[in-house]
Amino acid sequence: MQPKYKYNIMEYLERMADSQIQERLNAFGAVLIEGPKWCGKTTSAEHIAASVIKLQDTEMRAQYIATAATNPALLLRGATPRLIDEWQDIPALWDAVRSTVDSRGLEGQFILTGSNTVDKSQTLHSGNGRISQMEMLPMSLWESKESNGEISLKDLFDNPQINIEAVSDVDIDQLIFITCRGGWPASLRLRDDKSKLMVAKNYFRTACKEDVSRVDGVSRDEKLARMILRSYARNISTLAKKTTLLADVSASEEIDCSMDTFTSYVKAFEKLFIIQDIGAWCPAVRSKDAIRNTPKRSFCDPSIAVAALQMTPSSFTTQLKTFGFMFEQLCIRDLKAYTSDIDTHVGYYHDRYGLEADVVLHLNDGRYALIECKLGSGEIELAAKHLLELKRLIAEHNKTEKQNKIREPDLLLILTGGMYGYRRADGVYVVPLACLKN
Repeated sequence: MQPKYKYNIMEYLERMADSQIQERLNAFGAVLIEGPKWCGKTTSAEHIAASVIKLQDTEMRAQYIATAATNPALLLRGATPRLIDEWQDIPALWDAVRSTVDSRGLEGQFILTGSNTVDKSQTLHSGNGRISQMEMLPMSLWESKESNGEISLKDLFDNPQINIEAVSDVDIDQLIFITCRGGWPASLRLRDDKSKLMVAKNYFRTACKEDVSRVDGVSRDEKLARMILRSYARNISTLAKKTTLLADVSASEEIDCSMDTFTSYVKAFEKLFIIQDIGAWCPAVRSKDAIRNTPKRSFCDPSIAVAALQMTPSSFTTQLKTFGFMFEQLCIRDLKAYTSDIDTHVGYYHDRYGLEADVVLHLNDGRYALIECKLGSGEIELAAKHLLELKRLIAEHNKTEKQNKIREPDLLLILTGGMYGYRRADGVYVVPLACLKN
């Protein structure tokens, strides 16, 4: 597809969000694309838009704000679909878009992008039925052309007995670099590795210095913001409680942080889509007290955690256990991206007996997958044992329960950083992340 709106870009890498944006424009008057900064929202929207207005344009910003104060509908004039980039800078535009969509009675009128959530009290209407909302993430390995895509996640769900054969083109050193670099489109256009790694570092620095205060107009301390993200990074992919994270932050004699302050910073980072904790899946296969329900600490992209910890690709080569937690985040990011068009939900399972599934991926039609994320081949056997045992518990529960039956998992999957993809004799799929696509 050739862009309707001409903009300056070296090369456009197709995103899975492209088709989703177009499908929503075909059905609704407007579409809102939300997600972290620099993940490619504006570029994808420009690829489809016929006209554009960027509210963070320094030369025009004052005029836009003045116009919106008296007649926001003037800013909506232009060829459609019209892109309103970073709409949250002028919240009044939300209601103006909704009203204009109503008055025109046409689909595909506007694309809105936003890098942080907006307090609902600033808008009069939800936009339900007029504005379709979707989330965009940093690039998956398939989008960045680093997964060869030999295995389709959709095919695994649709054909539960399918046999697969795949070989990854990405070795462990490359996987470590990819994780440290992150899925930021801007980094892919850079020529040398050092420059590519600087993008995530700058993202972390700007988020702590500026964005965490700008997101809701509350002045926050850069040093404390750094320490909170660093604590999150140290506990990435774990079930660390808030009290544990706060104690970690407060361990420094230079920092005095209350739970209310800590929570305020975390909520700000959530509004920026940087922190994206994962909730627990709690089927009734164990007693309520046995199943852990603390959120799993997660980021939108593992590169932010790497930057927070000031680690480098070379440092991970001798700390593969630590990298395993980052790899799990890489898997979660890509799983979300590959299923973003079908309103999926990602959770995890962990109980006090040590039984776990790193990810429980629920599709909107009720199907779901139990997934383990294991970096090396030496962990595959134990991971398969966990998945099969959890499946057995669910089956046993259903035998004894006449009501409240739990659907058995449709897919048992181990995502690895290894080379080979195959289906085990017990039905568990082993898939290198660098072989996966939507």
